[in-house]
Parts: sequence; C-alpha cells; structure tokens
Amino acid sequence: MSYVIPIGPYHPSLEEPVHAKLIVEGEQIKDAEVFVGYNHRGIEKLAMERNFIQTITLVERVCGICSHSHAWTYCRCIEHIAGMEVPKRAQYIRDIIEELERIHSHLLWLGVACHIVGHDSMFMQIWNDREDTMDLLEALTGNRVNYAMNIIGGVRRDIDADQKATALRCMDELEERMKRMRDFLVNDKTIAMRTKGVGVLTTEDAVRMGAEGPHARASNVKMDVRKDSPYSSYEDFDFALCTYDSCDVFARVVVRVLEVFESIKIIRQALNNLPDTPLNLGNRIPQVPAGEFVARHEAPRGHLVYKVVTNGGPTNARVSIHVPTFRNAPTIPTMLRGNTVADAGLIVASIDPCFSCMDC
Repeated sequence: MSYVIPIGPYHPSLEEPVHAKLIVEGEQIKDAEVFVGYNHRGIEKLAMERNFIQTITLVERVCGICSHSHAWTYCRCIEHIAGMEVPKRAQYIRDIIEELERIHSHLLWLGVACHIVGHDSMFMQIWNDREDTMDLLEALTGNRVNYAMNIIGGVRRDIDADQKATALRCMDELEERMKRMRDFLVNDKTIAMRTKGVGVLTTEDAVRMGAEGPHARASNVKMDVRKDSPYSSYEDFDFALCTYDSCDVFARVVVRVLEVFESIKIIRQALNNLPDTPLNLGNRIPQVPAGEFVARHEAPRGHLVYKVVTNGGPTNARVSIHVPTFRNAPTIPTMLRGNTVADAGLIVASIDPCFSCMDC
C-alpha cells in the first residue's frame, strides 16, 4: 500500500522553503514531486526602480553564498551595453574573488553533506577550512559574505603585495588540508555506504533535463562556461574541467572536491600574474544607452544567466535572472525514485540547492 510523506515546505531540516511529496511503499520511494515558489522577493521588479549602481547592491543579495557571481554578471551586462572595456587587472581580481567564493561554496556543501550522513566531526573540520577562506575574502574585500567588490567598469579594491603573500600562503595551507580531506571522503566506509549508488542521475537524464554546474558534471556532462565560453580572462588560466561518471551523490562529492583544487590553481596563477593596469574606469554613474545583453557565468552552483535591458534612462528597463537551481531542481524526483526515505534529505541537498535564488 502506498503512502504520501510530505517534506516541507517548512521543515526543521531544511534551510529554505521547498515542498517534496514522496509516494512510498514501506521505506521505498516509488515516486516524488517537488514544489517551489515559497519565497518570492520581487528583486527583478525592484531592479526596475534602481539606478545601475544601486542595482549592484540589490542583486548581490539574491544569494549570500554566490553574491559576487550575481553582482559581477549584472556588471558585465551594463559594461557591454555601455561599450566599456574592463581593465585586465580588474578582470583578474574578479576571477580571484570568484574562485575563493567557489571554494567557500563547495566547502559549505561538503560540510553539510557530512552532517546529513552523521559525520559531524568531518563537518566541523571542513567548515573550519571554510572559515579560513572566508577570513581571506574579508581581508581582500572587507566583507565576509556580500563582498561589494564589483563596480561598473572594474573593482573597487586592489590586492597589494602583503595581501598577495597572505593569499598564496592560505592557498598552500588549504591545498594540504584538502589532500587529507579528499583521501578521507573518497575512502571512508560510512560515506561510501550513504552516497554510492544513491540518488543516481544518468548522463542521459542530466542532458535531457538540462542539469547545470557540478551537479551535471557529476553525471559526466562535460560543460563549464569558463571553458565553453570564457569570460574575464579565464582563457589565460590552465585548469581542468572536473567530471565523474558514477552519476550518484558520491560523484557530486568527488566533483566538488576536485573543483576546489582547480580553484586553488586558478587563484595562484591570477595572483602571480596580476597585470599592471588600472582597477576600474571611475566611480561615476555611467551613461548607459538603450540596449540589451545576456551574460553567462559559471557560478559555484552552475550556469547563471542575466539578461539586462536598458532604455537610455537612469534605471533598468528589465533585469531577468536565471539561476542554476531552477534547472537542477527538476532532476530531484528522478533521483529520489528507488531510494529510501532516509536518503531523501541527502538527495535533495546533493544538487546544492538555493531555492531562494529561484524566487527573484
């Protein structure tokens, strides 16, 4: 006999409002449905009433984990419409902050995953390393979460020699700790039992449903905007596109661990080769002509897209935000089917969801 088990939309184990309806027989999940849309904030509408500088502050608050990605992608749209050429040093600094943000995001997810499977000592260790990354972000930008580093035409703060040395030292220390973390996560029996063969999303299903980011790459889909359509000097850096072919929760752990190593590699290259150019094109509100532009960005969770339309006035005519979770969420029912109720929370979390991001 089948039963319906509701999870959410408001549940003590979920950080954000989402409703998953599980149709189960005993402990076995036979089918599932996912419902979103519980946290609409009207950010796209508010952006139509703000000038271009005010909008940077607004969109940076779409997500507290990938705030730099949102602000940067919006700035790229305005810069393109206005015909601005961002100085090379500013591009490199944007890349450095972006990869630090990716490390911070992946370590946050890895810690939460360990917590869900009941490995709290590893959860605390991973979040301790994440804390060091956030301290470095604060040292470089002045803030731990919403970094306010982007302005239209570049960045607002430089990286001096002392900060460069501190950042390189932090990357060396993090890399050594990540090697031990990688060996543990890949070889630990408890993590293997809870993640291998759990929440499978085949490569075919990932492509058919349009999965994005680390979630797609863990299903062996070779896609990354930084490689496929390089922006902001990413073509200058040597780094690998990380994929894994087991297509389960374990693969999502492995891909995120590997991507941390690649982010460290990018940060080192950028710090050691910072171009000697200005940081920005000035702090005045730019005169932006009528136009529109679509910017693609590889945020920590995946493919982020902004479409900005201007009409020649002081405010945006339209700002449309498309986030990775919007494309990854439809894969959840497929991953849940055939698994047990005990694994449902881990499977939903394995896409690294940001359901608040979806309700802009």
